[in-house]
Amino acid sequence: MRIRIIEIGKNKDRYIEEAVEEYLKRLSPYAKVEVLDLKQEKSVELEGERILKQLSSEEFVVVLDEHGKQLNSLEFAKEIGRLKDLGQTLIFVIGGAFGLSDAVRARADLILSFSKMTFTHQMIRPILLEQVYRGICIISGKEYHHS
Repeated sequence: MRIRIIEIGKNKDRYIEEAVEEYLKRLSPYAKVEVLDLKQEKSVELEGERILKQLSSEEFVVVLDEHGKQLNSLEFAKEIGRLKDLGQTLIFVIGGAFGLSDAVRARADLILSFSKMTFTHQMIRPILLEQVYRGICIISGKEYHHS
């Protein structure tokens, strides 16, 4: 399975990077995960243009947004499994401090929210990777998730 994470801005906090590195390591036997940090721009529209240049029509794009659809971990795992079976590259887009442009939201195949609460774009990175790992463990039958 191939997964790409496109995010705005580079993280400067070591503890977040350690969590990201840990989940990338855990995911490595199951998926090829690529993380692309794009420079924060003066507007979400400029950021959106840069994000859209990174996407192709064959990829399944999930935009993380606080107003998106909420899934529990089993539902999220089922979606990952469906995309894995189709052989599609799964793209996750994490906006910067000011969110994402309407153009990026319009391109999304799924707009996903992990909570009604707002998280910093830096904090959502390890949360996303942990949930992807959890989902892959669920569909692989590996003990990690307990329901």
